[in-house]
Amino acid sequence: MSANKIANTQSKALRTISILLLTILAFTGVAFVLGATSFKLGLDLQGGTSVTLQPRIEEGQTGKVTTEAIDQAIAIIRQRVNSLGVAESEVSAQGSGVNRQIVISVPGETGRRIVDLVGQTAELRFRPVLAEGAANATSTTTDTRTATLPAGVTPELNSQFAALDCTLPQNRQGGGGGSEAATIVSCDRAGISKFILAPAEVLGRQVTKASAVINTQSASGWYVVLDFNGEGTNKFGAMTSRLTTLPPPQNQAAIVLDGLVYSAPRINEAIRTGSAQITGNFTQLEAQDLANVLKYGALPLAFDRGEVQQISPTLGADQLHGGLLAGGLGLLLVVLYSMLYYRGLGIVSVGSLGVATIIALLSFLLLGEWIGFTLTLAGIAGAIVAIGITADSFIVYFERIRDEVREGRSLKSAVETGWVRARRTVIVADAVSMIAAVMLYFFAVGGVRGFAFTLGLTTVIDLIVVFFFTKPLITFLAKFSFYNQGHNLSGFSAKSLGVVQKSVVSTGEDK
Repeated sequence: MSANKIANTQSKALRTISILLLTILAFTGVAFVLGATSFKLGLDLQGGTSVTLQPRIEEGQTGKVTTEAIDQAIAIIRQRVNSLGVAESEVSAQGSGVNRQIVISVPGETGRRIVDLVGQTAELRFRPVLAEGAANATSTTTDTRTATLPAGVTPELNSQFAALDCTLPQNRQGGGGGSEAATIVSCDRAGISKFILAPAEVLGRQVTKASAVINTQSASGWYVVLDFNGEGTNKFGAMTSRLTTLPPPQNQAAIVLDGLVYSAPRINEAIRTGSAQITGNFTQLEAQDLANVLKYGALPLAFDRGEVQQISPTLGADQLHGGLLAGGLGLLLVVLYSMLYYRGLGIVSVGSLGVATIIALLSFLLLGEWIGFTLTLAGIAGAIVAIGITADSFIVYFERIRDEVREGRSLKSAVETGWVRARRTVIVADAVSMIAAVMLYFFAVGGVRGFAFTLGLTTVIDLIVVFFFTKPLITFLAKFSFYNQGHNLSGFSAKSLGVVQKSVVSTGEDK
């Protein structure tokens, strides 16, 4: 490698290190601005919120509460929890038969919001509106002289409509939408109106995708966009086509979730695009939560919520301190080994491990704020394992450089040629660790997912540090005579490299 090219490489190395350190400093500032100054701990280290969901057994439906239905509900609830981030929550079943319950445990005080979210049945149905009135209206008819009921409304339904007072909070709790084939009386979730609704024509199971969207044009807030499958598209198109020909309010389609009307828009034209919107003056959080519960389907059962309780940590401070101590000792041993074996080159190991540690801790803080990441003892174990992965990357590169020097290359040249050969090994090794972390994360539950997440995160950090700190730092140090002339403490001396120097034996004939 030419001298000019080596000089340019060394100049770029110093610039790369400076950019990385400035980036770390910038994200540190972001953490302080966001108030992310402490780690969010999992259930095992700080406790949290727990709630018990009891299956609601309606008359004549005892057989619906089966083991399969409970297991399906657990799977859906777990998906809803996981969609909110790596929260290290626990979802499990207790009891047997019709007395089987679902217990949800979520870390921290913020678990109450998640408990509210996952306990929704999320029975989404699109129902044509037969009648609409004020929250405490006493009749569906507006013509007191004839008292003619709207089409499809029976005297019995009219009596139920009159008896329902939607100004009372207890009548707006939702929790079930009745049979999809039945005509029902329902309140809207705000308690402003009440409706008589025809049998459902489009169901939640025909929804393939749900996402929260902000209306940037009219600034009317957040709403939820739904995409239907083929069956849902056809049925929604047929329903909207028919409603356009009817007089108000029967030209409206009510979007009903768990028995409550979220919105009842007027249908002005047939909608055959395979998508629909749920509006209702949502905040961003409400729209995102609604999209999450709809995304994974409705629970197969309706549940009554038990008492929400605070639970104590299962491990506590002693185990946390023990885990941190183990990590600190592991880091110290790697540092000592590097300094004793690699001498001056060990400075690169110490600096790289320090930078990797800072980036990892900063990541834990920011991810806790952004996606709800919580640190558990299993997660700490994943970070400790990553110390070895990071040290392996340094060793692979160091040994490759030493091999190049043994072959007669100068240190400056060996740093570059050794990197070309070492980086492939480093990338392959980290790719294997990443594959293992991804597989564990998606196919495991509970604390194992925390281990997998931190293992994957710290593997990515290892690549960042090796490429943007370790290699540039060695390139920069190679220009100093302490290293490139093989000082005894540099790690590149003949003794350190294991190079045997042959001695010359003098004879009388040489004189």
